[in-house]
Amino acid sequence: MNKPLLIIFTKNPVAGRVKTRLAASTSPDFALEIYQRLRKHTMLVVKQVDTDVAVWYSDHIPDNDIFSSCRAHLYLQKDGNLGEKMLEAFTEGFREGFERIVLIGTDCPELNAKIITSALNALNSHEVVIGPAKDGGYYLIGMRTLLPELFTDITWSTASVLCETEEKLKQQGTNYTLLPVLSDVDTLEDLLNIENGLP
Repeated sequence: MNKPLLIIFTKNPVAGRVKTRLAASTSPDFALEIYQRLRKHTMLVVKQVDTDVAVWYSDHIPDNDIFSSCRAHLYLQKDGNLGEKMLEAFTEGFREGFERIVLIGTDCPELNAKIITSALNALNSHEVVIGPAKDGGYYLIGMRTLLPELFTDITWSTASVLCETEEKLKQQGTNYTLLPVLSDVDTLEDLLNIENGLP
């Protein structure tokens, strides 16, 4: 069946708990407003992609949320670092029978449906697909078989995440491909550098 799945990682939108680096340069309320706009953009993009959707929340599963309109399956992220959280989400997706799985966050205003579709299509001919972020991390990762090693022994939330991930892929001879480099928004500088402004 070659069933595809799109996983979305999102934080529950609460002032003071989202975009903390941006909040430190502005205010918690401003950072929350920006995060809400990023979440809305992500939701609108996802609705244009023909795939099953799973939304994984950071703190609790809300009764009503902007992603409710995506008819998504809802999950709660486990405790642990980002790698452990992502590994659990991929493990659950493969356990449910999906055969091409792509995971995104809600921090990338340049993300669009074409890029997500390209990522899903790339998994027809590659084991792994990665969307590099300008800050040295990635805004998207996808795979067609579970590779737990990509989520362990990585220095998360640093400029070396992509480099460390690629090194593991090369060491194992894994067939992978890269998508266009896009910007995440984590700091005030990131926000000011978005070429066309926020959606």
